[in-house]
Amino acid sequence: MSGKGGSNGNITCVRRGSRVHCLREITVTCEGQNDYIVVKAPDLSATGMFISTSRPFPEGTVLNLRFRLAVTNVEVRTRGEVRYCLPGVGVGVEFIGIAPQAAKDIARELSLSGESPRRPRKPYSRTRHPHR
Repeated sequence: MSGKGGSNGNITCVRRGSRVHCLREITVTCEGQNDYIVVKAPDLSATGMFISTSRPFPEGTVLNLRFRLAVTNVEVRTRGEVRYCLPGVGVGVEFIGIAPQAAKDIARELSLSGESPRRPRKPYSRTRHPHR
């Protein structure tokens, strides 16, 4: 997950995998602070999530995340770094330092939810074929 902000304020997002709504509950705090941030159920992917919140966060903000997966009921605790912010809508967060077991639990949740982690697409080749 990465974002680029242009001078016109447009944001282009590149996702590494599909996202699904598969959390029962989530708790979010800014690292170094104790106040909880009110958020709506996020979209989850294998490498991060989009969190719906009206609170703006600068890119690079580290969040402490605790959430429960809906299908398996597994609780995941990890940290995430804000990669982009859509003011008034939410933030794209990439997991950082996620435990290997937590990553496996998320992958399992995604597969049980009918989603499978996508492989990166091969670059499109414009090679001309002589027989065409």
